[in-house]
Amino acid sequence: MACIAENLQATRSQIAAAQLDENHPVTLIAVSKMQGIDLIEQSIEAGQRVFGENYVQEAVEKIKALQSHDLEWHFIGPIQSNKTKPLAENFDWVQSVDRLKIAERLNDARPADKAPLNICLQVNVSGEASKSGVAPTEVAALAREVARLPRLNLRGLMAIPEALNDENEQRKAFRELKNLFEQLKQQGYALDTLSMGMSGDFKAAIAEGATHVRIGSALFGERKKLA
Repeated sequence: MACIAENLQATRSQIAAAQLDENHPVTLIAVSKMQGIDLIEQSIEAGQRVFGENYVQEAVEKIKALQSHDLEWHFIGPIQSNKTKPLAENFDWVQSVDRLKIAERLNDARPADKAPLNICLQVNVSGEASKSGVAPTEVAALAREVARLPRLNLRGLMAIPEALNDENEQRKAFRELKNLFEQLKQQGYALDTLSMGMSGDFKAAIAEGATHVRIGSALFGERKKLA
C-alpha cells in the first residue's frame, strides 16, 4: 500500500490543479472514519491538520487521543438527537445539520468556554430518500433559524450528491448547491464554506466552487472495520 504521505501529496496536487483561484485554496478534509490512530498520525506527520469523522463515539476517542496535536475536527455524518452533547463539546465543526431541533440542541450544549460551533447545513440536492439533508426549498427557512442561535456560527452548506460517473452530471448537483449558497449570501448571510466533493468527484466539485472537499479512500485506502 502506498504510504499516507504519498497519497496526501498526490491528492493535494490534484486539488491544486483543479482549484479556480490560487488565492483561495481548497481545504482538504481527511475523512478518517474507521481508520486507526496510527494511520491518522502518519497523515499528521505529513502535514494534515483537518479531519472528518462520521461516528460520534469513535471520533471522540480519536480527538482525545490526539489532543496534543493542533487539529481541526469536522463531524460529517448523520446526527442523532442523543449524540448532540458530545458533538458540541468536542468538535470544531458540524457539517451535517439538517433540522432545527439538532441545531438547537448543539447550541444549548456548546460549552461557554469554547468559540461558537461552526455549522454547515446539509442539503439533499439529489432528493435521495436514503440521504440526510434538508430539501433545497427549505434551506432558506432553516438558515434563518440557525443564524439566530448564539452558540453556533453558520458558515455554509454541505452536500453528498448521488454518486455518478459522468463529470457533467456530477457538476449539475454541485452547481445547484452553489446557487443556493449564493442566494443565501445575497440575503445577507456571511457564508464562506461550500463543502462538497469526495474521492470520486472532488474535481467536479472544485470546478463548481467547493471550498472544502472530503476525501478518505484516496488517502487511507479502503476502510477496514476497527477491531
